[in-house]
Amino acid sequence: MTITDVNEQLYQQRRAAIESGRWTRRDDGSYVAWDRAEVLGREGLDMTTGRAALYTSTPAWHGLGTVIPGGISDIDEVLRLGGIDFDVEKRDVRYSFMGDADAVPALRTMPGQYVTVRSDTGAALGVVGSRYEVIQNRELFTFLEDLVDHHGVIWESAGALRDGRRVFVCMRLPENVIIDRGGLADEIVLILSVINSHDGRGTAEAVPSGWRIVCANTERFALRDAVSRWSIRHTSGALGRIEEARRALGLTVEYAHAFEEEETALARTDIALDEFHRVIADLWPVDRDATARTTGMADRRRETLTAMFEGESVRVGRTAYAAERSITDYLDHVAPRRPGKTMTEEIARATALMEGADDAIKTQAHRRLMALVRR
Repeated sequence: MTITDVNEQLYQQRRAAIESGRWTRRDDGSYVAWDRAEVLGREGLDMTTGRAALYTSTPAWHGLGTVIPGGISDIDEVLRLGGIDFDVEKRDVRYSFMGDADAVPALRTMPGQYVTVRSDTGAALGVVGSRYEVIQNRELFTFLEDLVDHHGVIWESAGALRDGRRVFVCMRLPENVIIDRGGLADEIVLILSVINSHDGRGTAEAVPSGWRIVCANTERFALRDAVSRWSIRHTSGALGRIEEARRALGLTVEYAHAFEEEETALARTDIALDEFHRVIADLWPVDRDATARTTGMADRRRETLTAMFEGESVRVGRTAYAAERSITDYLDHVAPRRPGKTMTEEIARATALMEGADDAIKTQAHRRLMALVRR
């Protein structure tokens, strides 16, 4: 397979995505796919009220939800547009039992167990214990405002998943990251999201991430080695631990600035094609006694990455930064995914992106390329 063949294959994949509606064309000629603050698949959004529970300031790839260009700051309106203007209540768990001497079944209450219920539809969301404290949807907004000590922020997106069992709110942080301010000026938007669970299966989490404006790749700043998430337990007073959360957020922003410096260094480091190939070999090592199938897959991966590197080099130069962008783009958009029985490959890819399945290899790639800067 030649570089031309790989470029043609990528072109056909993108063309199919555009024609199927999975990618949306913007006025400037770029395309919005599934991974810019709308990584949630069509099947995942709550549809129980007859419409998609999603508010967003940017059109999502699936075309669902309510789009308010530029976003709004009115919390009541975002709650309504996002389909999350409901409360969650704890109700007793009751069951029917009829003993040998009973003429009719009797309702009994299970001590210490409760059902979480939506106030608008009455749908049961999960079963929780007596110590479980509901974090209401509105509280997520006030928590984020208190966290950044700024009220009236513009909300990026908000909505519900899995019939309202999970709710998310996203806001843009004040400062963006600019790579190579004096030259390339590649911009990364910092987003802070809170993802809450109403089914008792997990904590609420504040998750920082970044999105590149030019192509919507996710950037995690190697945060798995710094501050990647701040968990909020469903207990009394959990949302009051603002200072602890602020320390975590402060470390995240501080780390993002350090990331900016490192990415700028990558953007100013030229590399040869054979150096890029050695990085690929380090990230995806192949044993000498590997099967022909494994070797063939490795060859095709290298050819695909090479084509992507050549394309990225046109935009940002043949640099270590172009190499990292190519690897990130490959992992986010091209690398094969094995979807489960209940999801498509697109949803599997979006889920992997949201959950950070490739964080480790992205971090490894960043470190490997930084070694070239310091050579």
